[in-house]
Amino acid sequence: MLTLYHSPISPNSRRVWITLLEKGLEFELVEIKLDGEQFKPEFLAISPFHHIPVLVDDGFNIMESLAILDYLEAKYPTPAMLPKDAKDLAIARTVQLVTVNELLPAATTFLPQFLSLPGGDPEKIEKAQQKIATVLKFFENLLDERPYFASQNLTLAEVVAGTVVTVLPSVGISLSYYPKLSAWHDRLVARTTWQATETTPEAMEAFKSIVLARMAQ
Repeated sequence: MLTLYHSPISPNSRRVWITLLEKGLEFELVEIKLDGEQFKPEFLAISPFHHIPVLVDDGFNIMESLAILDYLEAKYPTPAMLPKDAKDLAIARTVQLVTVNELLPAATTFLPQFLSLPGGDPEKIEKAQQKIATVLKFFENLLDERPYFASQNLTLAEVVAGTVVTVLPSVGISLSYYPKLSAWHDRLVARTTWQATETTPEAMEAFKSIVLARMAQ
C-alpha cells in the first residue's frame, strides 16, 4: 500500500494528499510532527534531508512533492491529471513551477498573519504583496473559458497552485481583482478533496505552538 508521510499544515504535503484522493487510491496517512519528529533516525532513513512529504510505495521512497505527483500520474494515469496537448501541458507545468518558485516563497511572508501571530517586516510584506499580485495577474491571464488551467478537468496545476491560492484570502489578499481566478478558487474549495484536507484548528494551534517555541529560543 502507498504510505504518505506528511504534515497537515504543509501545502507541499497537501498537494500530494489531494492527488491521492482525486485518483481514488488507497493509502496510509502518517503524520510527521514538525516539533522534531522529522529529525528522528527512523524518518531520516526514508527522508535524509528531513523534508516532507515522502511517499513510500512498496519500499520505494519518493521525496519532493512535484516528483511524487509525476510518479503518481505515471503509475496511476486514470483519471488523467495532466493535459496531452503540448501547449496545454506547458501551461499546466508553468503554473506548477511559478507556484513553487514565485508564489509560495512570497506567501510564506504572511505566515505570522496565517497563524494570528504578531510580527512581519513591512518592507518584506510589501515586496511579497507585489510578487503575489504579479503571479495572480499571470494566472488570471492563463485561464481561458475552460474551468481549469488548460483543461476541462482538474489537473496537477490546480493541485499545486490551489493549495496556495486558496489560503491567500485568509491573510487579507483579495482575489476580487481576478474574476476568472476567483471563480477557479471557488470551484476548488467546493471539491470534497479540498474540504477533506483542510487544515484543522487543532493542527493550526499545534504548529503555532512550535513556531512560538522556536521564536522563544
